[in-house]
Amino acid sequence: MSHTSVPSRADALALMQEYTRSESLRKHMLSVEAAMRAYATQFGEDPERWGLAGLIHDFDYERFPNNAHSPTEEHPSECVTILRARGWSEDILQAMMGHAAYTNTPRTTRMAQALFAVDELTGLITATALVKPSKSVFDVDAKSVKKKMKDKAFAKGVSREDVMIGAQELGVAEKMDEHIQFVIDAMKGVAESVGLAGIPAQAPSAGEPGH
Repeated sequence: MSHTSVPSRADALALMQEYTRSESLRKHMLSVEAAMRAYATQFGEDPERWGLAGLIHDFDYERFPNNAHSPTEEHPSECVTILRARGWSEDILQAMMGHAAYTNTPRTTRMAQALFAVDELTGLITATALVKPSKSVFDVDAKSVKKKMKDKAFAKGVSREDVMIGAQELGVAEKMDEHIQFVIDAMKGVAESVGLAGIPAQAPSAGEPGH
């Protein structure tokens, strides 16, 4: 594989699943992939390439969580080392380094800016969906996400600062509602695979009255 080429999605997905056992982390990467593909299309970029950056960006996190926030060891540096050895394109690798603020890697490409802008936001949208009675992303809108964003006790692991900085860098901070809704809509497209399609309505059994 040349340094300008990208692997197939199937190969990238297999690698992500090999390294990541956590269902929630897998779903997070699939959510970010969907948002990245949507933004690539919006910006006239390559959705396959951008999608791969989202699909793989945390694949080393479970094995190398980097609790010390080392800029050169563990996540995401380990991820980049592994993918570079496999010939992955440098623009994807730079975007992956840039999504972790502690690496001090400047986000100079639109791909890198988009990855940072949607990464934490998808987590906030997921958390917002999961506290709905339906557990469905179809019942989430920008207003409900912004309300939860202001609640510091809610989804404490999500960096509100990163969400805001990401929006600024991508040039969408002035249209925050649209940005949030855009990512929600992208996640709706993969709702089934990220576990946010909602709880199926329980049909009453034959002979039983409806509830």
